[in-house]
Amino acid sequence: MSKNLVYMGSPDFAVGPLLALVEAGHVISAVFTQPDKPAGRGRVLSPPPVKVAAERLCLPIVQPLTLRDKSVQEHLQSLQPEIIIVAAYAQLLPPSVLRIPANGCLNIHASLLPRYRGGAPVHWAIMNGEHETGVTIMHMASGLDTGDILLQEKLPIEDEATTGDITALLSSLGAKLILDILALPDRGEGLRTPQQHALATYARNIRKEDGKLPWHLESATIHNLIRGLNPWPLAYTSFAGQYLRISRSRMATGTISLGPGEVRAVGSALLVGTGKGLLELLELQPAGKRVMTGSEFARGYLQGSARSFQLS
Repeated sequence: MSKNLVYMGSPDFAVGPLLALVEAGHVISAVFTQPDKPAGRGRVLSPPPVKVAAERLCLPIVQPLTLRDKSVQEHLQSLQPEIIIVAAYAQLLPPSVLRIPANGCLNIHASLLPRYRGGAPVHWAIMNGEHETGVTIMHMASGLDTGDILLQEKLPIEDEATTGDITALLSSLGAKLILDILALPDRGEGLRTPQQHALATYARNIRKEDGKLPWHLESATIHNLIRGLNPWPLAYTSFAGQYLRISRSRMATGTISLGPGEVRAVGSALLVGTGKGLLELLELQPAGKRVMTGSEFARGYLQGSARSFQLS
C-alpha cells in the first residue's frame, strides 16, 4: 500500500532510496534537502544530488536553512505525512518535527548502529580498517542516531574499496531495506530493538585537513586513509613543494627498502615507503594536472638520473 511520505536527504547516498520509493508508488509530498552550496574553483552554487534527482522526478523541493524555523514546521504539518524518511539529511530533526508525522520518522543510516553514529560513517569505517559495514533502519528519537533499530543488514568491505564504492552499495541496500520496512503492516514496529548505547562510536564529519598523509605510519593505516578519503576530500601529500593528491593505492610487498615517504619506480609499479612496509600508488593527481596512473606519473617525474623522490 502506498504511503504519503516526506523525504529528507542530501548526498548521493540518499538518491537511491528516493528513487526506489517513487518507483514503488509511494507519494512523496515534498523532498527536503540542504541549500545549494558554492563548489569548485569558481565557487558556483551547486545543488545537492537529492535536489537534482527530485527535479528530474518533478517532486516539490524545500531547502530550509534550519528545521527549527516555525514557518518550515507549519509547512511540514500542512503536508500531513504518514512518515518522514530521512537519509543523510545533515540536520538533526528537532522534537517538534519528530512529532509531526502520524507514524514517526525513519532513518536510513549507513552503518551497523550503534557503531559509527554521526555524519561520516562510511569514511570512518574504511579509515579504521573495518571489514564490514551495513545499513540500519532506525525509528528516530531525540539525539544523534540514538533511536530503536528496526532492521539491519551487513555488507563486506573489500580490501581496495573506497568510500565512493561502498556508499553506492549501501545506497542500494538502504533502498531495499526501507521498502521492506514500509511493506510490513506495522511499519516494523514489532521489530523495534533499543540500541546498546554503551557500544556507540562517533563518526564526525570529515574535514579537508584530514587528508594529509602521515608517511611515518604503517602501510595498512595509510592505505585505509587513502581509500576512506576517496572521493572527498582525497588524501594528499607534497613533493618538491607541489601539492599531490593520491586517490587509489594497494598493499605491496618487496625486498627493497624505502624510508617513509620515499617513492621509487620498480618495474611498472610506483612504490612508496612507510613507517612499516610498502604501498603501491595507483592513481595520483599533481596540482593543475589530470589524474594519472602510477606508471604515468613515474614516466613524467622519474626521468634521467633520478631514481626516487621524497613525499612530505
